[in-house]
Amino acid sequence: MCLALPVKVLSLDAAANTAVVSLEGVKKEISLALVEDVEVGDYVLLHVGFALNKVSAEEAEQTLALMAEAGIIEPNKADAVA
Repeated sequence: MCLALPVKVLSLDAAANTAVVSLEGVKKEISLALVEDVEVGDYVLLHVGFALNKVSAEEAEQTLALMAEAGIIEPNKADAVA
């Protein structure tokens, strides 16, 4: 089973086709090789270091809320990403 997490894009490096994203206060550089037209502030689904596709802010927030409710992420930190 695979799990992709919605993360918010904080910054972009167009030359390297990467982005810095954040979830629960943790920042990580990821590849954007599989997704086009990503901008700062967008949400993407992250799996093993790659953005798989863009998702709406509403979908990301709903998913993060469900993950917090299930105990997968901390509720107070899930809100910090929005």
